[in-house]
Amino acid sequence: MNAPYFIETLARNGDVLHRHQVDALPIRFGRGYDNDFILDDAFAAPRHAVLEAGEDGQAVLRDLGTKNGVIHLGKRKSSLALTGDTVIRIGHTTLRVRGADFPVGPEMVDRTMHGWEGGIPGVVGMLLTGAFALITTWLGDTQAFQLIRYLLPLAFGIGAGLVWGGAWAFANRLFGRHARLGRHLFIFGCGLTAVLAYKLGASAAAYAFSLEALTAYSAHVAIAIVAGVIFFHLGTVKPHQTRRFGLACLIIAMIGSGLVLISNQLRYGRVADELFMSVLMPPSTRVSLDHSVDGFMTDVAAMKARLDAERGTRIKGDGGDDD
Repeated sequence: MNAPYFIETLARNGDVLHRHQVDALPIRFGRGYDNDFILDDAFAAPRHAVLEAGEDGQAVLRDLGTKNGVIHLGKRKSSLALTGDTVIRIGHTTLRVRGADFPVGPEMVDRTMHGWEGGIPGVVGMLLTGAFALITTWLGDTQAFQLIRYLLPLAFGIGAGLVWGGAWAFANRLFGRHARLGRHLFIFGCGLTAVLAYKLGASAAAYAFSLEALTAYSAHVAIAIVAGVIFFHLGTVKPHQTRRFGLACLIIAMIGSGLVLISNQLRYGRVADELFMSVLMPPSTRVSLDHSVDGFMTDVAAMKARLDAERGTRIKGDGGDDD
């Protein structure tokens, strides 16, 4: 560690809040004004610690007999050799000391997408959220039109979007310096739009082409979309850890899908979400050929014969047990 030395005050997430340069050792730390680095911390002593050169040339921090001491990795240290990555706590202040020769990493590629921040993405996200609430209410509305039945879901939807986006913005401010509320609102709105688009598109395709699986397992698509939304939220907070976040969200989606399959099997005796398509479409949208009445009655007769045979087998088995 070579001079000059840079004392860095760190936030809880490791970000540097302040950096102070000192030209030479020793460096005195404390709350008093005669120190080289003044700690504005009531839990620091007037003369708390001193950083000086050790026998082997390393910089050694020594506690000056204080009440609260110097804390490293949760333990109090009377003296401690510092490297550029050693983090210490004096009172309630977290510090790190680095020399001018400390190596820094290469320049990182900026993947922040600054154009998708600010008020416009936030407004778009709220519009998408409101549209989701109104369209969902309209699809399920079977009564005469009443404005209040649409205003309440709209208010709840926008409120939920603000709470969700606000929570992620708080995490973004805590771990990534900037809140980016507009981006988080936009991600939330896009996620709801994707869920609605799949529901409508899957229902139309399932009815038109007799592809019941598109609706019978729609919960798994919704889980995948939610995992994708969380991935983009996390990528906004920490844009350079996308691989780790992608793996975590994939694991979350797999666990969620597995729990849904198990729950359906335990509750309904099947793994599908529903036995029939819940959204009916106009007959004109039908593409697959309809089954004839004669074919339907033939299937019913075959089913009846099979059920009668099974029932007869059960009756015989019960009689044998009674004897």
